[in-house]
Amino acid sequence: MSKTKIELPAPQLKGERSLEEAIAQRRSERRLRNEPLSWVQIGQMAWAAQGITGSDSRWRTAPSAGALHPLELYVLLRNSAYRYDPVAHELRLHVSVDLSEVAEAALNQEFIAQAPCVFAFGADVRRTTHVYKKRGWNYICMDLGHSAQNLLLQATALGLAGTPVGALDEEALGALLRLPSGHVLLYLVPVGYPE
Repeated sequence: MSKTKIELPAPQLKGERSLEEAIAQRRSERRLRNEPLSWVQIGQMAWAAQGITGSDSRWRTAPSAGALHPLELYVLLRNSAYRYDPVAHELRLHVSVDLSEVAEAALNQEFIAQAPCVFAFGADVRRTTHVYKKRGWNYICMDLGHSAQNLLLQATALGLAGTPVGALDEEALGALLRLPSGHVLLYLVPVGYPE
């Protein structure tokens, strides 16, 4: 039975590897051991992707056009999808989902089903396009790049590896994750210990 809410440990602001080491060592890795990650690790990566860094929730680990922060981060585990709440720094159960179905909707990339944790980036498109109109999509893509790179560098700093996955069926994944109207699924990042 999945917990409905998981309070994550406070993020660490100093790690064992330098930023320069993480940049030099980051590699896309599809062969991941099916070994569970700790809540400390998951929380640290979620924080690196979308966490709060100041007294105002607009101050985040990743920049966002107009500080609108359209991204929604989901943490997919074996049978559950949680939505990350950056203000509370906690995971909230969103929906039950099987990672094999996620892999199928990601154009049958089976390594996704083997990963112990998959981060899914979605976006509330209207949050940005209501201000920036058509250019809003450009800004959402930029926000996604900043956030995903933070997550990948944090994974590397923790001795983990991951691969960004953009080849996916957005509609099928959106339906699997029961995303709200106006939200789209943009990117998956399976993460785990490299083999």
